[in-house]
Amino acid sequence: MNHFSILLFGIFIILTSSFLGLISSSLNQLGNLKQSTETLELNDAGDLILVEGDPLYPMKLSGLSEQGHLEYIKLGCVNCHTQQVRREELGKDLERGFGQRVTVPRDYIMQANVLLGYSRIGPDLSSVGARKTDLNWHLLHLYNPQITSPGSLMPPFPFLFETVEISETTATDNALVFPEGNPYSPKDSIAIIPTKRAIALVEYLLNLDINYNLPEAVVTKNDTGE
Repeated sequence: MNHFSILLFGIFIILTSSFLGLISSSLNQLGNLKQSTETLELNDAGDLILVEGDPLYPMKLSGLSEQGHLEYIKLGCVNCHTQQVRREELGKDLERGFGQRVTVPRDYIMQANVLLGYSRIGPDLSSVGARKTDLNWHLLHLYNPQITSPGSLMPPFPFLFETVEISETTATDNALVFPEGNPYSPKDSIAIIPTKRAIALVEYLLNLDINYNLPEAVVTKNDTGE
């Protein structure tokens, strides 16, 4: 009986040590990652260091983009979109133009909530800000995806917009611009105005762009995947 207890204790120690070792090794490899310049240079001691004066990547999101990041979470966008570009042997992400290179752990270090996603009902959004640069396009897509992407499975988000009657006192400078003759266009006397939530979300999407070099991940594809 004593031997059995010692055996169980030994198994417990081995499993615990293995688990702690796994956590420690992950922290050593990933927990100490910091922003980096696109290239590194050698100092006098022969060590690789950041290039002084060069911008650091990944960049921190602006305050408005951070608000949009939270809206992205609240609206459940992560349930249908990923933010991870896989290696070529794991899929055709680069060929599809989802990014100019694969994503690596350093790409996510500035994010409080990492939204890798697990399903691609819609396209990957890692670099959607580089693929789709037009603010109005994104707002139309949110208001009703059928306007910009006929046949899309994405639900519309009309509650992120206000419908107002146009008058001399109505501010319509930021109203949506609909394609001419589009069946979803409002009447001539009506304007669709994005709310602050919609503006913040689109600002976040426009800032999703991993098309920068890192020491461990160099851009190898252009924005069409070639």
